[in-house]
Amino acid sequence: MSKDPTMPQTDAPIELASTIDELRAARTAWRYDSDGRHNVARFPSRTEIGRAIDDLVAALFPGRLGGFAGPADAEDAFVEAHLRRALAVLQRQIESEFDYWQGEALLSFDVSQAKMIVGLFAAELGPVRELVDDDVRAAFLGDPAARSADEILVCYPGIVAILYHRIAHALYGLGAPIVARIISELANNHTGIDIHPGATIGRSFFIDHGTGVVIGETAIIGDRVQIYQHVTLGARSPLGVVDLSARERLARHPIVEDDVVIYAGATILGRVTIGRGATIGGNVWLLEDVPAGSVVAQPTAVILKGATADQLHEALRGRST
Repeated sequence: MSKDPTMPQTDAPIELASTIDELRAARTAWRYDSDGRHNVARFPSRTEIGRAIDDLVAALFPGRLGGFAGPADAEDAFVEAHLRRALAVLQRQIESEFDYWQGEALLSFDVSQAKMIVGLFAAELGPVRELVDDDVRAAFLGDPAARSADEILVCYPGIVAILYHRIAHALYGLGAPIVARIISELANNHTGIDIHPGATIGRSFFIDHGTGVVIGETAIIGDRVQIYQHVTLGARSPLGVVDLSARERLARHPIVEDDVVIYAGATILGRVTIGRGATIGGNVWLLEDVPAGSVVAQPTAVILKGATADQLHEALRGRST
């Protein structure tokens, strides 16, 4: 088909010279300001870590999440293959993390350190599996809509988030915080649940629904805690905005004791303690300790009737006078 000479031609390349110049200038300014201390080319790869997590999940739950459907006597070989592949990738990514920080380190990182971390991490995978099994049981007990533990493990975003967190928390504690943080962000992308890998979470933890949940780095959560969507366990102010003591820097987020329930939309900020067995109602804004067994609730909603209700209906429809 011949081109219509009266129509504007769209196959000419877009002029990018000025944009490329501006991007080069922005990169140069950033590198000058950061003083070139970090080897960005060796920053851990989000893509590679994602592949490692897929293999780890398959090794932890070969049938339900790994797709294994072979004979029982072949299951260990399946687990080993996925586990070895995952650990090899993690070791390379932890080596990259150390290389990234090398410019700020007084001494060189030991070349065997990444391998040591991965070996210690592998030893924690059995307990991680047991913790996640407890989380699944808690979800089954806590949600009447659940039909089976298998459905929970495969379908519930809260379980995906806590599974990733259990893995990330182990790596964080062993000295690979960037790799751990990338794992937590992968979980956030999948579920909308943001749990810092430094947060300490006890057994039988259940996040119901889960979208919008935020749990900060220094939060401590006990056993058998249940929280709902859009709950925040956060800090009172960002670092650098106000002067903070050493304790406030290292203990910025809430402590939630055993058997606490926190309903949707609650915001709990600072190093406050929610006592054992307390219930925090929906949309509560909380900056102080809560005694054990207490119930914290906002005033209930007002139900309008008659002419008052009619007037509000009309206003919502844009027909108010």
